[in-house]
Amino acid sequence: MTAHEIIIKPIITEKSNMAMAEGKYTFKVHKDASKTEIKKAVEELFGVKVESVNTVSMPGKVKRMGVHSGKTADWKKAVVKIDTNPSDADYLTKGGKTASTGKKYKTEIADFNPQV
Repeated sequence: MTAHEIIIKPIITEKSNMAMAEGKYTFKVHKDASKTEIKKAVEELFGVKVESVNTVSMPGKVKRMGVHSGKTADWKKAVVKIDTNPSDADYLTKGGKTASTGKKYKTEIADFNPQV
């Protein structure tokens, strides 16, 4: 699966807007996606460093229209916590010297809440 297939759309509610101040973003994701796949997809699409991913499988609701009843589809929700203060990661090379990654991460997802 590609990153665009895993992340379906952002979930924008009052609760998710308040969680954005803490660096938590909520997405509707593919039902078969794992936490590591979701983490890689968010890092690839938005250029942020992901600290943790929490997922929940949401069951579909029973809906009625008159005498006819049916069920909406089951779906999966992911709450992704990003690193709001990313720092360079230092590691030791083979020779024992310290090196750091030169990758720059964003501190927020700017495309998350589109202007209407």
